Amino acid sequence: MKKSTLRRDTTLVHFDAAPGDPCRPNSTPIYQTATFEQPNASEFGAYDYSRSGNPTRAVLETQLARLESGQRAFAFASGMAALSTLLRLVPAGGHVVAGSDLYGGTYRLLEKVLPRAGLRTTYVDATDPERVRAAIEPSTRLMLVETPTNPLCRIVDLRALADITRERGALLAIDNSLLSPLLQRPLELGADVVVHSATKHLGGHGDVTAGVLAVRDTAVAEEIAFLQNAEGNALGPFDSWLLLRGIETLAVRLGRAQANARTVARFLARHPLVQRVHFPGLPDHPGRAIHERQAEGPGAVVSFETGSAELSRQIVDALELFTISVSFGSVKSLASLPCRMSHKSIPAAVRQAHSLPDDLVRLSIGIEDERDLVQDLAQALGGQGCQTPCTTPEAPNGVVSVQGV
Repeated sequence: MKKSTLRRDTTLVHFDAAPGDPCRPNSTPIYQTATFEQPNASEFGAYDYSRSGNPTRAVLETQLARLESGQRAFAFASGMAALSTLLRLVPAGGHVVAGSDLYGGTYRLLEKVLPRAGLRTTYVDATDPERVRAAIEPSTRLMLVETPTNPLCRIVDLRALADITRERGALLAIDNSLLSPLLQRPLELGADVVVHSATKHLGGHGDVTAGVLAVRDTAVAEEIAFLQNAEGNALGPFDSWLLLRGIETLAVRLGRAQANARTVARFLARHPLVQRVHFPGLPDHPGRAIHERQAEGPGAVVSFETGSAELSRQIVDALELFTISVSFGSVKSLASLPCRMSHKSIPAAVRQAHSLPDDLVRLSIGIEDERDLVQDLAQALGGQGCQTPCTTPEAPNGVVSVQGV
């Protein structure tokens, strides 16, 4: 069977682990070396210095490009390192259009670092294509958005934005961290660059920090390759190996976590203390029809509002199984208050202007038994703001059941 015809789940585990290695290992070796011996004093071999290229990282980057349907992919020391390299494509004095619902670290980079190079950023509600069109200027080189967004799970129409940016001569970059190439492949929908915090679903075990850029245009790829080598922010061989190992189990990990997230979201949507749930898998989620056209699942991140920042804090502190931590995409379930943690670098006035509520709780759902996750949420919610135990329609006696949630 040709590898080009394999389905995505199979592609995750079937790839050339060590091109050219006469030992033909089934697992990619860790080429933990800074330099490589050259054929002679006047010519270079395939590799010379690991900053410029390393066989372990090369296998990873080839696999990432394959999964994202890109010409090339590049692995970086972190998601922010990948974003920083992407933004180097914008010339001095250039203009960036960014979605208004962005990770806090991205906002910090756009607001605190890029202006030093004379770059300007305009933030826009990317769910409205006409607002995007109006925000693009003659000097706009790049549009950067997430979909679903972090942490409000807003949905952006990728095909519509690709048409607009192509028409106006700008690059469209999509942060695909929340879904991974297993569930969404923006390059196939017209995007120019895909960004990942590979620390999240791609790594999946909370033990590697990494970033990815995948591109579909050769000229853009060559520029990124030059920048990666020039600035020396590429991923090291051991972390490349860890990331490769994580990718092999992506389908089983994310499949289980996504199923758990559906159960958790339905439970929260029926709880009396929860005012609003943000999750693309719920039938009334704004933009769900668009999401289902361009993605193959809702992912494993759920956020919700209670109407009270203090109540939300108490609920998160009362959780026993969910670990209070930044990040998402791990096999373990995590909980956080974005406005106090991952998005704290965004000023309060800006968060308010972008409708990011202070009471928002973000849950990254892992691969535990869904009944245990619901039980933990039930006890945390039941102990906060209720004189008597809070119950769900499925649990009139306070005993949680996940059947039908």
